[in-house]
Amino acid sequence: MTIVAGPTRHEPSTGDDLIRVRSAAEMHDAVMARAGAVDVVIMAAAVADYTPVESEPQKIAKTEGPLLLTLTRTRDILAELGRLPSREAAKRPVLVGFAAETQDVVTRAREKLARKSVDLIVANDVSRTDAGFDVDTNAVTLVSADRTDELPLLSKREVALHILDRIEALLDIAHRPAHTPEATA
Repeated sequence: MTIVAGPTRHEPSTGDDLIRVRSAAEMHDAVMARAGAVDVVIMAAAVADYTPVESEPQKIAKTEGPLLLTLTRTRDILAELGRLPSREAAKRPVLVGFAAETQDVVTRAREKLARKSVDLIVANDVSRTDAGFDVDTNAVTLVSADRTDELPLLSKREVALHILDRIEALLDIAHRPAHTPEATA
């Protein structure tokens, strides 16, 4: 397993191939360089929607008056993965994205699924206090082209197992040979 990770205090399991990155651009390059050689890509969190046009090598000293920052849209790694030529031919890699929403969770997840051409969206209602960020439980909705499954409040480990089950089913579909009618005499 290859993990591309920004700054985090969590360490991956022993034996995982870990690529550390510090910027959205570095993450983009690391993911895109490996995407053609993998069966599944799970994009568990957005890097950043916007990035400063210019970056400073050191801390910006405080001055009188306002500071103007110019931001630009960050490249959308998940959407670029959805447009890979290998996705057209072999449905590979299977793409899994996450959607952190506060309203219209399933509707927005369906829109993201279509817009980014991915196989599965794990939708989180991040307005809940008992699920999602900073707690050990989550309640998600798994959204794919053919079905929507709402999971009850579970441990994050149990949620992960449900996600992996869905990925396994998607892999089976993606690698199943196309049906060819048998010749008739």
